[in-house]
Amino acid sequence: MSNIKLSRREFLQGTAVGLALPGLVGAAGGAGSKLEKLPAVRAITRGPKFHWFSYYDKLQFDPSCRYVLGMEVDFEHRSPKPDDVIKIGMVDLNNGDRWKELGESRAWCWQQGCMLQWRPGSKSEVIWNDRQDDRFVCHILDVHSGRKRTLPHPVYTLSPDGRTAIAPDFRRVQDMRPGYGYTGLPDPHADDPAPKDSGIFRINLDAGSRDLIISLADIAKFGNIPGDPKDAKHYFNHLLFNTDGSRFIFLHRWRAAGLRSFGTRMLTARADGGDVRVVDPHGKTSHFIWRDPKHILAWAWHPSHGNAFYLYEDDTGKAEVVGKGIMTKNGHCTYLPGNKWILNDTYPDRERKQNPYLYDVATGQTVPLGHFYLPPKYTGEWRCDTHPRFSPDGRSVVIDSPHGGEGRQMYLIDIGGIVS
Repeated sequence: MSNIKLSRREFLQGTAVGLALPGLVGAAGGAGSKLEKLPAVRAITRGPKFHWFSYYDKLQFDPSCRYVLGMEVDFEHRSPKPDDVIKIGMVDLNNGDRWKELGESRAWCWQQGCMLQWRPGSKSEVIWNDRQDDRFVCHILDVHSGRKRTLPHPVYTLSPDGRTAIAPDFRRVQDMRPGYGYTGLPDPHADDPAPKDSGIFRINLDAGSRDLIISLADIAKFGNIPGDPKDAKHYFNHLLFNTDGSRFIFLHRWRAAGLRSFGTRMLTARADGGDVRVVDPHGKTSHFIWRDPKHILAWAWHPSHGNAFYLYEDDTGKAEVVGKGIMTKNGHCTYLPGNKWILNDTYPDRERKQNPYLYDVATGQTVPLGHFYLPPKYTGEWRCDTHPRFSPDGRSVVIDSPHGGEGRQMYLIDIGGIVS
């Protein structure tokens, strides 16, 4: 395999049609996979305990690409309980994938963990959420010196300069969609459809102060809500700063009484909570990522082409299909540095294979990164999505997967030969 030299064009042509080449092995998903060119994959965590990082829009790698953050737990296949504690740690890719424990958390969920991430602008600080007594907090730790600060508020997404965070009310999120908030603290506004004292909070990570900048009460009355629900209960989730920190995105969700499904609007606001805009008003936005300060890639329903990935203009709401006829399934999408490639994945197919891949924006071709089997017991709240995350140099990807037989673990995929 090491003697086969392929140009980028040959690589793309071969993988687009599943070309079988001498010495190449099948996908990492196990028996039955067809022969195709796939990048190298290695486990960077191992059992008997289980490891994962969770969501796809956080910084998992440090700026040097040496350290990879993760979480460790000793059970699977059930909801977290208030007294369940997970360990926080990092993998040293330059030292035999050695695991170094950094701390612990009592505020976590399977899908989004404890918001563990590297602090932007820092070479050595990480941040994660925890629960202490009757409140959720966050810790900021220097992984090399051991210096730690604890702020009396949890975080969700951090600004690109690492000085500001925003967060929803995790008690409300847990009440409305268990598995995305944290157990242990009830929502004090559980009986209020749209409380004025709950919403999106802005946290100064240096001073530790916090302000409510957008309330549920205000957004429940803002613009037109599909279906005009009169008895709906509202909440916010999935917040993300844009690439220059000037604005952030958030999903306004609601559920009518007696219904399990929820509606969704995609909105953006200035970093201080002002100038709120409804970017997607149609009620079905899902995963998204900022391409640049003014454009958002999102899986959504739009009257022009139905369900698809669309590139939205933040200021106009104009939507253009991306990957038409190619990226036809919902997935966890990000842009690699330079915006020439989209990193994405799929939910399990008919064979229960999860399929992370790269999409070449210029050519419209896709490059598979593997086909990873997801056992049926990984379902619902405790499913294990691959949630692909890339390194700062854009040459490595880490996924979560139980395909190796040791429960959920983290796997590193070498994409340097694809993107070079």
